[in-house]
Amino acid sequence: MRRIVLATNNPGKVREFNAVLAGFNLEIAPQSAFNVPEAEETGLTFVENALLKARNAALHSGLPALADDSGLVVDALGGAPGIHSARYAGPGADDRANIAKLLAELSGVPAERRTARFVCALALLHHPTDPTPLISQASWEGVILTELRGANGFGYDPVFFVPSEQCTAAELEPAVKNRLSHRGRALARLAQALALDPIPLAAG
Repeated sequence: MRRIVLATNNPGKVREFNAVLAGFNLEIAPQSAFNVPEAEETGLTFVENALLKARNAALHSGLPALADDSGLVVDALGGAPGIHSARYAGPGADDRANIAKLLAELSGVPAERRTARFVCALALLHHPTDPTPLISQASWEGVILTELRGANGFGYDPVFFVPSEQCTAAELEPAVKNRLSHRGRALARLAQALALDPIPLAAG
């Protein structure tokens, strides 16, 4: 069994990562299990922030570290909230507050201009100074609704309408979401890279 520390304290993300990577003989533990402090996300892109978080987790845990930086990119808002998605309504804001701000910013914007996408960047470092991290990226196209629908998922899922499924991300069954989503597809690509990776991860 190979061990990886996951650079997040978000239980929703932990569940999704474990579900998608369940068949890869990996033991994935959240960074809270190692008392890893939160990394300062000073990057200007999703990839930069994922690398910062993975490096911080690897440094404090002594294990290979996997980090994701993801967010919502809304065309009518010039790409906002983007890398600031988790704190769009301010430091410590919860999902409801972030969604409320998003809907307020999009007030009056017609449906055809409410196009958006979730973006995910993953970074896996074998150690803190790893010069060749594994990077995986994916996106998920959708439209922002004017009201919340569904009780599954987290974050902006209740207002992210998926045209191919005719429902929001929060109305999808978890297994379906993991197959379609930005994070699920980025994880699948990362898993393929791990299978080809010549450098073994730490054994448990």
